Amino acid sequence: MNTITSTNFNFPGQKNVYKGKVRDVYTLKDDRLVMIVTDRLSAFDVVMPKGIPYKGQILNQLATKMMKATEDIVPNWLEATPDPNVAIGQRCEPFKVEMVIRGYLTGHAAREYAAGKRSLCGVHMPEGMKENEAFEAPIITPTTKADSGEHDMDISREEILEKGIVSEKDYHLLEIYTQQLFLRGSELAKKNGLILVDTKYEFGKTAEGEIVLIDEIHTPDSSRYFYAEGYRERLAKGEPQKQLSKEFVRQWLIQNEFQGKEGQQIPEMSDEYIDSVSERYIELYEQITGEPFVKADISNIEERIERNVLEHIR
Repeated sequence: MNTITSTNFNFPGQKNVYKGKVRDVYTLKDDRLVMIVTDRLSAFDVVMPKGIPYKGQILNQLATKMMKATEDIVPNWLEATPDPNVAIGQRCEPFKVEMVIRGYLTGHAAREYAAGKRSLCGVHMPEGMKENEAFEAPIITPTTKADSGEHDMDISREEILEKGIVSEKDYHLLEIYTQQLFLRGSELAKKNGLILVDTKYEFGKTAEGEIVLIDEIHTPDSSRYFYAEGYRERLAKGEPQKQLSKEFVRQWLIQNEFQGKEGQQIPEMSDEYIDSVSERYIELYEQITGEPFVKADISNIEERIERNVLEHIR
């Protein structure tokens, strides 16, 4: 199926382009950003060779809905979404940390716990916890915001302040926003039979010095969800949780002996597997929004994006 995995646009007033793992960001002269959410799939900080149909549309439209549902908590960068794969907003100076918040012992936290560690990013994890069990209260475990091609690294609050990566005043605000956003995200998920397990938020500062929410929120790329139904029964039996997130891709890669380590080969993803990943992304969109997913016309994605962006800019 047709996907968009790379872009090479030249918009009026374009100053530069930054290409991340999933998003290509075009900066215009008026300091607006045109963020194109591609169909690229990233896992273990490695971009997979094949795109996932509709993934960019799903991430962009879900992030847009969540930005609108949380703008009373913290302002965000978003101004418009002129195309299913495009978001346009104000340029900000991003903080060089990602605010990861975890409500449950799952994923990276569970892998660290299983290895015998009882501290993650300077935060204590109690003894005797089961995988997928809820923490007494959500914990914030930040990571450094890696440059392209590098791995994000766990970092503690103390190290962030010590190294002057973020000022104490700003970091305090980031923690408050992170907790409030996670609470709102959890409430929204609960309405649709889901549990928001963990997620990450990214923030930036406007030219006026205001802290705003940037990038994406509560999407399957930035968040992990469990189905609420059957959660307790599965936990009691030590069974894996039924979940909607990118973790199922990570698990498939681990089973196929790939974790992004040097010398490891990315396993071949069949068309059937690619389609199954696309279906899982659509399922998450519909579960968390409670609305049917409407597939955009993908006969010529590049042409469609260019037409819609130019129309908006003009």
